[in-house]
Amino acid sequence: MLIPPMSEDTSFDSMTVAQLKVLLEEKGLSKSGKKSELIERLNSNVAQNTIELSSSVWTRTVIGQFNLAQTVGSVAAALLLVLVLFNPSILGFGEDEPVYEPIGFDASQTRWYAQELVNLGHPEWEGRMSGSAEEAAGAQMILDNLTEMGYSPQLNTYPVPMFAINSAPIIAMCQPPAGGIFGGPVTGASCNSGVGAQITTFEHRTDFVLQGYSGSADIQFGQEMELIDLDDGTVDSLWSEASGKVGIVRGGNSIDGNTGIYIKAAEFGLAAILRINNQSNCGQIESDDCVPIFKSIRVDDMKAANSGSIPENIPFIAVSNNTGNQMLELASQGAFLRLFSDVDNAGDIAVSVPCGTLYGKSEDLIIVGAHHDTVYHAQGAVDDTSGTATVLEMARQIAIVANESGTPEYTIRFCTWGGEEEGLWGSKAYVGANANDLARNLRLYINLDMNHVDIDIANRGNSLRFFSNSAQDINAMEDVLEVLEKERPDLFPKYTVSTDLLAGERGEPDGMPYNSDHAPFVYDLPDGVTGNALVCYGSGSYEYHTYADTMDRFNEESLGVSVIAYGTYIRHLAWPVFG
Repeated sequence: MLIPPMSEDTSFDSMTVAQLKVLLEEKGLSKSGKKSELIERLNSNVAQNTIELSSSVWTRTVIGQFNLAQTVGSVAAALLLVLVLFNPSILGFGEDEPVYEPIGFDASQTRWYAQELVNLGHPEWEGRMSGSAEEAAGAQMILDNLTEMGYSPQLNTYPVPMFAINSAPIIAMCQPPAGGIFGGPVTGASCNSGVGAQITTFEHRTDFVLQGYSGSADIQFGQEMELIDLDDGTVDSLWSEASGKVGIVRGGNSIDGNTGIYIKAAEFGLAAILRINNQSNCGQIESDDCVPIFKSIRVDDMKAANSGSIPENIPFIAVSNNTGNQMLELASQGAFLRLFSDVDNAGDIAVSVPCGTLYGKSEDLIIVGAHHDTVYHAQGAVDDTSGTATVLEMARQIAIVANESGTPEYTIRFCTWGGEEEGLWGSKAYVGANANDLARNLRLYINLDMNHVDIDIANRGNSLRFFSNSAQDINAMEDVLEVLEKERPDLFPKYTVSTDLLAGERGEPDGMPYNSDHAPFVYDLPDGVTGNALVCYGSGSYEYHTYADTMDRFNEESLGVSVIAYGTYIRHLAWPVFG
């Protein structure tokens, strides 16, 4: 639908820079330059162009503090949107430049939150695995802190498809004595006594780690289990040869990663499947190795390929590059395999979602979130204890603003999610349980996942990436960052922050990725509603999903960038000030 432009004497002076940039982007015009240049560019264009409104079935447009829920195609709503865009003073807002007042940040307090969460990790494996007692304890710690800050607390728990690790896995290989025991035949049973046998035991966490939804088995030396080299996993004849045996894949990305590997293992009836990491973190954590990482599977795809279930008796384990090559060498010399995995993967387990809410003058909602679970075998200091600590510090600072400035225009909620590492289970369940309310009222979701820069800035870089599917919000963030470069010269000039608009469709290169807890808030709302999200990722985290993701590399200062930038924007939206 084409709407005639406003008259030539229409003034853009009353609009904010962010609103001007939205118009320029819609017209395909450059957004660079000072405000006066943006206005001149729009004035020169408005006389010769019409404005074509989106043909989307449903959009929820938020301009300043005015919410217009509209069905595009309604002439009245479309005209009102144009009037507001070209003359915001009609509704009494946007008459001057927004004043972005930076919120505070306490680096030591933020580190304290992170350390307290890390201290709650598994006594042996250190992680806060989804559905575990450690994850529940972390959620309670978060809720207690939000309550102490003055937020209205709510602890949600959701049963989701989740596996439980009952005990530590074991991998070993044995070369029996050349003549057997006392000259008897050479068998795997010869390894059980240990007399004259050479047993190589591999270390859990450093040499190998369980993979998401691994099955259980107890393979003894005496079973004389063969280890079959499956190369990169693309040759079906090798998989067929491995039926009833243990297969080992080098890499495996060429067959759709963990999900493709596990589907193949089930299809060909393997006794267990190992995956050699020869692609990630090579030489970055250990100078001569690629450290094994935890990865999950796509549960729905696995079930669809395996008659509606996950294999319960096929262990799935990742090994380091050196470990995998050593195992293949030992197997070629006649060594026998010992493999033990004790995992329940067939049921549901509850994950936690603690939330603290500051109720505003309206039901319009801003949510800030991060996932508090970690991979099972690591502290998860960066992934995502850093994001959870950021949520808590931002909540603390916003509570200070609320005590000074009173009730906000928006309702503001801080939540953290369990179940992220295994499939975004916590955030998906929360969105599903609150779908209609979120479709009506969600103004913005902010996600903080590894929003951290490694402490070694000199060698690992200093970059952070802010991105959004909302032009209004990412443009506003550019303005906020410009202010903070001047207001916080002690912090912001040290870090390079890039901003990206990803407004494409799901699955497209220019769309928001479906890889962290922002995704359900963008793509899983009902009635065709697409939610607005702001996301932050950091850099330099070579230790991702390994045993080495510890507090030794923690850089609490870097979290101040997202705390202050996103918190300042929340302050502007909820307690607007114009100059």
